[in-house]
Amino acid sequence: MNLVAGFAPFILFTILSRLSVDLALWMAFATAFVVTIRDFVESPSLRLLDAGSLILFALLALGRGFLDPGLSLASVRFIAALVLFLLLALPLALKRPFSVDYARLDPREAGWPPELFLRVNYLVSGAWTAAFAAMAMADGAVTFDAGLPLYGSVVIDAAATCQDLAAQTVSVDQHDTPRPQGANCDLGAIEADYIFVDGFDG
Repeated sequence: MNLVAGFAPFILFTILSRLSVDLALWMAFATAFVVTIRDFVESPSLRLLDAGSLILFALLALGRGFLDPGLSLASVRFIAALVLFLLLALPLALKRPFSVDYARLDPREAGWPPELFLRVNYLVSGAWTAAFAAMAMADGAVTFDAGLPLYGSVVIDAAATCQDLAAQTVSVDQHDTPRPQGANCDLGAIEADYIFVDGFDG
């Protein structure tokens, strides 16, 4: 349960980001603060995941709130997933799986034979690290426009309407780029934002 609490800020951010990126970041920061204080009271030491999540979401909330309000959800998710991947991978590389700090608080696991205890924690830490690596790669692909239509592609200006499957008008794409950029909307989740899509801009 302690391990799940360590990921609570990211889980809450993922759920709430569908409603509002700013709300999700501030709530994740508040959750990270509560988790860090609670864990520090239970055991007078800071765990890397707890402290890292607190700093991460504080910086993301302040950065998007005051420095770059236009930072897209995909970019925020990429930064969060990448930092959390590093927070998990570094201890693993140093042969101290991050989950050990949480497992030792559970009397049932702390009583296991040392070899079994370490092996299980390597597996748990490895699985979480791999999951965040996959998330960081997926969000990075979206952030860096891997799916952006190539200039001259048949998908540019090919949509009959700028509506989604629920027949709702879509005014921005996945990166908050206004739609359409040309005569019609592009097919897919990303709008090509090129100066030459419909001639010179002016």
